Amino acid sequence: MTATTPPSAPASVWTPNTWRDQPIRQVPTYPDLARLDDMERRIGKYPPLVFAGEARRLKAHLALASEGKAFVLQGGDCAESFAEFTANNIRDTFRVLLQMAVVLTFGASLPVVKMGRMAGQFAKPRSSDNETQDGVTLPSYRGDIINGPEFTAAARIPDPARMEFGYFQSASTLNLLRAFASGGYADLHDVHRWNLSFVERSPLAGRYRDLAARIDETLSFMTACGMTSATTRDLRETDFYVSHEALLLPYEQALTRIDSTTGDWYACSAHFLWIGDRTRQLNGAHVEFLRGVKNPIGMKVGPSQEADDLLRILDVLNPANEPGRITLISRMGAEKVAAKLPPLVRAVERAGHKVVWLCDPMHGNTISTVNKLKTRDFDAILSEVRGFFDVHAAEGTWGGGVHVEMTGHDVTECTGGAHQLSEADLAERYETFCDPRLNAEQSLELAFLVAEELKQRRIHHGQPALAAQ
Repeated sequence: MTATTPPSAPASVWTPNTWRDQPIRQVPTYPDLARLDDMERRIGKYPPLVFAGEARRLKAHLALASEGKAFVLQGGDCAESFAEFTANNIRDTFRVLLQMAVVLTFGASLPVVKMGRMAGQFAKPRSSDNETQDGVTLPSYRGDIINGPEFTAAARIPDPARMEFGYFQSASTLNLLRAFASGGYADLHDVHRWNLSFVERSPLAGRYRDLAARIDETLSFMTACGMTSATTRDLRETDFYVSHEALLLPYEQALTRIDSTTGDWYACSAHFLWIGDRTRQLNGAHVEFLRGVKNPIGMKVGPSQEADDLLRILDVLNPANEPGRITLISRMGAEKVAAKLPPLVRAVERAGHKVVWLCDPMHGNTISTVNKLKTRDFDAILSEVRGFFDVHAAEGTWGGGVHVEMTGHDVTECTGGAHQLSEADLAERYETFCDPRLNAEQSLELAFLVAEELKQRRIHHGQPALAAQ
């Protein structure tokens, strides 16, 4: 791959820098633009973090999901932290995602495409440019790749040097993830044993035991047929992809490369990038940037999304209607999904757009406690997931996966779940700098409950949609 960027071109002809000619939102104000330019050039000389062939392979997997032949699991931190960068943290989140994927594979009777919000999820959109505490107003924290979470004037100044730190941390994370995925840690038999341990310690063990036993029977049958970890690659290794919101466009442009085998441009900061609900303007910089790279891309779709505008954006982002190119990530809220999602699903289906639909049940269900801590209720999260599947069943379309903010840690940030965390428990291990995450137990519980939903709704006559039996 080459890092050469052609000179500026008219807006109708895409280059990695045509986004600079469009209106932009959620952009940090760097006080020293010369330092920013220097850092962009510096990162532009570094090797790509991912490769075009990997992104194409993911797109092929997502194309299957768009046809109801695969299910997608996307999960990880709200925002990765420079300070919490350790091998154990990466391993724990990867492990829980593997555990969730095994359960979902059985529930859906389909392969599960695994994507982590990892190795680059450093930037976060904010509802306000500023934050006030005790009468002091400072710029909002926008993620470690931009500024620091500490409420001090020095920490909140956007610093271009953080982009380089983020690059090297992402490279290290990817190195470890690739080792885990191909070095035996992802062995299906081991992952299932981890799930058996989870089932036995869960207050809902009786509910999950039957599903776990059926998975155990399946693995035993496969072993009897000679399909063991030693003989079958897919039992000991897995494909794992990384993703993040393409929010900080100077960083994304610096890591955009031409694929030497096809001549196409790829964003090489991650396999999969998405546009947030706050930056999905048709004439905006973020849509302009992502329309030109060949990666599979996503877009968050919230309750304010209008169907006509969505169709126009899809025409811009995927004019060839390529399967696997576009993933729409619904984030409506439990109380709005039944009313707001159907018109969008219907419009996309009628227009013939080939997309993957994911459910993000986290962002529309954030509330504040009396102590001003943000939290999410597990029952509301599950309710939105069920509502998402209900909508697709009614429309005859495929609800293709889930997108969750979670961690492998035993944090106390979301209420509810089998262990019945309450608001009084939140302060025990409330560690997020941004939005509340499901902990390891809650994440696995969600996977088991979603697997039950998938299993109950699954039909066996060629139609992949989650229609009620």
